[in-house]
Parts: sequence; C-alpha cells; structure tokens
Amino acid sequence: MALLEEYRAHTAERAELGVPPLALTADQVAQLVELLKASPIADVDYAMELFTQHVPAGVDDAAYVKAAFLNDIVQGSASCDAIDAKKATEILGTMLGGFNVAPLVDALKSDDKEVAQTAANELKNTLLVYDSFNDVKALMDEGNALAKEVVESWANAEWFYNKPEIDKEITLTVYKIPGETNTDDLSPASEAFTRADIPLHANSFLVNRMDNPLDTMKELKAKGNPLAYVGDVVGTGSSRKSGINSVQWHMGRDIPFIPGKRTGGVVIGGIIAPIFFNTAEDSGCLPIQAPVDKLETGDVITVKPFDGVIEKEGEVVSEFSLEPNTLPDEMRAGGRIPLMIGKGLTAKAREALGMDAGDIFMTPSQPADNGKGFT
Repeated sequence: MALLEEYRAHTAERAELGVPPLALTADQVAQLVELLKASPIADVDYAMELFTQHVPAGVDDAAYVKAAFLNDIVQGSASCDAIDAKKATEILGTMLGGFNVAPLVDALKSDDKEVAQTAANELKNTLLVYDSFNDVKALMDEGNALAKEVVESWANAEWFYNKPEIDKEITLTVYKIPGETNTDDLSPASEAFTRADIPLHANSFLVNRMDNPLDTMKELKAKGNPLAYVGDVVGTGSSRKSGINSVQWHMGRDIPFIPGKRTGGVVIGGIIAPIFFNTAEDSGCLPIQAPVDKLETGDVITVKPFDGVIEKEGEVVSEFSLEPNTLPDEMRAGGRIPLMIGKGLTAKAREALGMDAGDIFMTPSQPADNGKGFT
C-alpha cells in the first residue's frame, strides 16, 4: 500500500505544476507486481490503472518487469485476481514493442486457443518486432497457423489499414507567434535539464517569447478545438526534437497506454525550417508550409489537406501543397519513422510469403531528370 500512497502524493505534487505524474520506475513496478499478486488486491482499480497506464513501453527497465510478470501469468507460473492469461496477453499488446514481443510470440504456441488467438491479434499491430520476425516465421514454417496469420497480416499491412486516414477536414484554433520562432523559444536551453520529462519541460514553452503562453493556450482550447501552431518562420535552431515534443504536448493527443508523451498536432508556417519539418514528420505532427498573413491567434480555421486550402469563416485564406506526397501515409502511420519501420516489416513478410512488393503505400515523388546532377 505504501507505493499507492506515495504515488498518490506524487500525483498531487505534479498536479500543482500542471503536469501528470512521472511514469513508474522498474523498482516501483516490481513493488506493484507484488501488490497485484496478493489476494485480495488492495485498491485494485487504482493498482490496475497504474499497471496499465503508467509504465513506460518498449525497452525501458520498467517495461521489462511488467512484461515478465505478464508472461508469467500467460505461462501459468504466476497468478493475479485482476489479470487472467487472456487479459495479460492483451496488456502485452499495448506495450508497442521490445520486451513484450517474445512473450507474445511464445503465446502463439499456447494450448489455450483464446490466448493464442489474442497473441496473434496483438502481434498483427505490433511493428517493433525486430529479430523476433524470424521467430514468427520459424513458427509459420513449422505449421503454426496463427503465426502464418500474423505474417500474412504484416504482409497485407493491416497494421496500417487499421489506423484512421488523415481527416479530409481538420478544425483548429490558431495560436500564432509572429515573426521567427526558433527551437530555443519552443524548448529553452536554460531548461534543458528537464527535456527528458516532456510534460514538465513543456511548461517552459514560449515563456521567453510570449506573455503567459500557457494561460493563452488554455483559453484558446476552451473553444473546443485542438490548437494549431502558426508562425511566419518556424523551427530554426538545433533543439528540434524537444521543440516538437513541447508542441505535441500542448497541441497533440494522448497515446493510449503510453505515459508522458503525445503525438499528432499541426504546425503551419510561412517557412518551416527543413530539419524541423522533417522532425515533425518523424513524430506524427503534420507540418504545412503556407502563407499565414491572414491567420491570427484565436481564429477558428478548417484545414483541408487534400484540397490544399485553409478556410476561415467559409473563405479560403491560404493555399498550400501537401508535400512530400507521402505525408498522408506518414500521418496515418503515426509518423514517418513508424511508417518506415512498418514498411520494412511488410516488405519482409511479403518476401517470406513469396509475394511481390505490391503498391500498398504511396511512392515518393522523384525530381525530374534534367540531365544534371543534384548537388
């Protein structure tokens, strides 16, 4: 119980700063696991909330402890009143990749058909499998029907088609920063020591540039729309990733089951620094280079990505080209990096099944060959 009381106190302290609690550490997850092994479980709803929502994913040490406990439940060497084998498999599927993958692959061989099918369903939407692809393929080659189902799903890019397409119309409220904003405005170097703590670092967003930016954004959000970051020149400087992190924290959306991070968001700039533009793409933030002289803070606008127009009160106030042409795929996948990883997984799966490359994804436009070099 001490852990739960301490985390409640920590949550209250962070709330005073306007930020969520830090994710659990490996030691805290280990303590939580012991609470979940007890019968009955003390404060079960809160304990389960922490276990499912407040543990880092991927290859974090805390994720290892979480995945190991869930694997023990699936394999029958541990028990929990609140988590049966099927539920454990479902929770493993929320952890993106890394330490959760091997337990999911092992679960494909489970004698419990419901557990095995659940593992297959979760793997179909997991991209960060790396060398475990070979383990799934080996199971397929041995005749495991569910492993084949997973490889076929990867080959058909179901992980991509299961995600919603980019909206044809996006309604946003403008937060405009006139002139040039560099990455030090978005992510001040004086607060660099907090950059790993994305929500806390985001409290310094634009504080050296605008008056009361956090209060202004809170007022703008009261209109009920997501915010669009708008500027004449956006993103010069080197702190591009932490800058995008702060933009997404204030203007993006939560990532289910992943604490302290957000995705999405829209940046509109008369000029967007190329590397900042690329970092936005990588992170799943939609960058649009378009004239912004008719956009002001508080305007409610409709962005029509495929039509290349921005409307205000029913009138077109800016036009743009959605470039690169692969942006819709990148945003659907959650960013350029997830798209690249997913495309690689799909290509490997298609090769393993003897399929051709197919035309699932948009092909990047190539510059016209004028007989001269590109340097």
